[in-house]
Amino acid sequence: MNGSQTLIRALDILFVLAEADSTLSVSEIAEKVSIPESTAYRLLHTLEQNGIVERKGKGKIGLGLRILDLARGLQQQIDRELYVIARPFMEQLTKVINETSILAVRTGFRAICIQNVESQRLIRLAIENGRTLPLHQGASGKAILAFESKKVLHNVLSMLPTNQEQEKLLKDLDDIRAKGYCITLGEVDKDVFGIAAPIFDYYKRVIASLTIAGPANRLAKEEMGTLINQVTTTAQQISEKISRLHLEQ
Repeated sequence: MNGSQTLIRALDILFVLAEADSTLSVSEIAEKVSIPESTAYRLLHTLEQNGIVERKGKGKIGLGLRILDLARGLQQQIDRELYVIARPFMEQLTKVINETSILAVRTGFRAICIQNVESQRLIRLAIENGRTLPLHQGASGKAILAFESKKVLHNVLSMLPTNQEQEKLLKDLDDIRAKGYCITLGEVDKDVFGIAAPIFDYYKRVIASLTIAGPANRLAKEEMGTLINQVTTTAQQISEKISRLHLEQ
């Protein structure tokens, strides 16, 4: 096995461990990656020496803590690039609508605000960067969750205490996927509305949401269509810009 093949197999092992709901034995890893157990042992030994995988129990392997450092660094890089791309669009959106715009990404089972552009109105929504929000409540989180993987959705549903709450969330997410946007009123803060749309990368994976939010008493029915169109159009423009930059790299 040459160096390139070794790297590919090592990455395959990491992907298999990342997708597993629990730890795996060496034989299970070898079977899933389609390599001999002896090769799996050798690759796992190298990964373990570097802290990328760890032995979690007798004969069981899981991802190591070092992988968190790599993931954190990658996420910070993505967030910085996303911020640079999205900021001008957010400024224009807030200028036109005169409500606060919010850029959020998923972190675990919550959404985190990584950028905001506040309205200039005296009465407005204020949200600080770094503020976390429920992934299953509020426009920012739901617009991401609706397009997330089945594994993420399953984990979020498992945290809800009743079947009724789970069924309602599933219905809401189906509606968001069908329409391409999310509207909430008072789900996180009782006097606040939110209209959010997902942002996708080049591979059509959801990476963020764009939200406009403000006092609930300013959400007029006659303006709803215009607000929805402006948010969804802006989110689409950001997604397209991200895709174009990917092709240029």
